[in-house]
Amino acid sequence: MIDYLSDAIDILLVTYLIYKLIIVLRGTRAIQLFKGIIVIVLTWLVSTYFGLRTLQWLMSQALNIGLLAILIIFQPELRRALEQLGRGRLFSRSHQPDDQIALRVVGETIKALQYMAKRRIGALIVIEKETGLTDYIETGIEIGGKVSSELLINIFIPNTPLHDGAVIFRKDMVMAAGCYLPLSENPMINKELGTRHRAAIGMSEVSDAIALIVSEETGQISIARNSELSRDLTEDQLREYLMLELQPPVKANVPLWQRRGKKSDG
Repeated sequence: MIDYLSDAIDILLVTYLIYKLIIVLRGTRAIQLFKGIIVIVLTWLVSTYFGLRTLQWLMSQALNIGLLAILIIFQPELRRALEQLGRGRLFSRSHQPDDQIALRVVGETIKALQYMAKRRIGALIVIEKETGLTDYIETGIEIGGKVSSELLINIFIPNTPLHDGAVIFRKDMVMAAGCYLPLSENPMINKELGTRHRAAIGMSEVSDAIALIVSEETGQISIARNSELSRDLTEDQLREYLMLELQPPVKANVPLWQRRGKKSDG
């Protein structure tokens, strides 16, 4: 009985550690490499079961070499996991409900966007969702502060060091400012759109993130999502869209304005 209990505890601990490892890797593109390793392991198991010797040998060699490759490829992620373990954060959880976080983030963001739109202060804000944006966060200057309208306005004030780049959110945290984003190469995008809009569309092409733009020329507020751009949105439209996307429990129908909103050509 004791042996069964210890085996069960052993399996639960290993499962939990693997789960936490996936959570750490989810914030980076390294998760795709991790999925590749899983495919190799599954192929090795299948080849072993069916006696496919050549395939089994190839997968065995890949796994042997892969142990060293993992240490090299995942060096930044392993370092981050060890740092979190040392700070006691690997096993911690946020006690603030997600709906309260979404409500506060949406309110502070819209307040800042409206302020900047009235004064035609250009801005680019990216909100991380399921696809990790750590690689883009690391191109900017680390902030690590709670989302607030005052912080956002100060970052995008013209002629300050960070106003030209993008700000990236992770939940209710401003992770970094002055970040570099991939520019869309879609030739069908309206020629009147500037670098901020192209960067926002580019980010929406490579991730599921939400990109918010304030035009420096017109003061219009736009949203880039899933390679599409909705332009000149009102405060109510922004609030409805962001609450729909960021509030976890409810997934209502897509609002009519989003379906009819102005989009880039392509």
